[in-house]
Amino acid sequence: MTWEELERLPEEIAAQIELWDGRVVWLRRGPGEHQVFTGRMWAALERCARKDMSTEPKHCWRANFETNVFFGTNGKSDFMTPDFLVHRCLESPYQDVRAADAFVVGEVLSPSNTQSDMEAKRGRYASAGIPWYWEVSLASETSAIASVRAYGLQAEPGQLPDGVHPLRTANYLLTGEWTPADTDGIEFDFPFPIHIPWTELEF
Repeated sequence: MTWEELERLPEEIAAQIELWDGRVVWLRRGPGEHQVFTGRMWAALERCARKDMSTEPKHCWRANFETNVFFGTNGKSDFMTPDFLVHRCLESPYQDVRAADAFVVGEVLSPSNTQSDMEAKRGRYASAGIPWYWEVSLASETSAIASVRAYGLQAEPGQLPDGVHPLRTANYLLTGEWTPADTDGIEFDFPFPIHIPWTELEF
C-alpha cells in the first residue's frame, strides 16, 4: 500500500494502520489504561523537555504522542506510530517527523502485547537509528504501571565468531529500569535531564 492509498481510506480506518515498507500492519487499540498512561508519559516528558529548554535556550524539544515517525529521508510508505515520543523542533508547522528527528520513542505495553510483536517494533526503531527507546509495561491485575525501561541504541554489533553475522546492524541495550518500588521515581539524563515522580504516573 502507498501513502496516497492510505489517505483515501476513512480516517477511522487509516488511524489503525502502520506501513512497514509498504506492508499494512494493523494497530490494536489497547484498553483505557493504555491511553491514560500514554498521556501520563507524554505529559511528564513534556514537562521535563520544557524545563530543559528554559535552562538551555539552544535546545528545542517537542514531546508528542501517537504521531507517525517516517523512516528514510523521503517517502511515506515506511512508518510507525509510537505511543509517545520526543523529537527535535521542526522547521515548519505540520512537517512530517522523520526518524532522524526523533530522540525518544516509546510504547505502552498492555498485558495482551506479545513479546514477538514488541521485539519486531524494537528492531525497526533500532534499524532506523533512533537513539532511545522506552517501554512502559502495565500491571496485569491493577490499573498501574509495573515497570518502565529505557534502552540505548548500540549501532555497532559486538564481537561474534567468524562467519556469524547479526540479523540487524543496530540493537538496543537496556540502560535503565524503574518500578514503583523506586521511591525516587524515574531518573535519566538523556536526551535531557528526566525526573518523573511516580505520583505523576498514577491512574
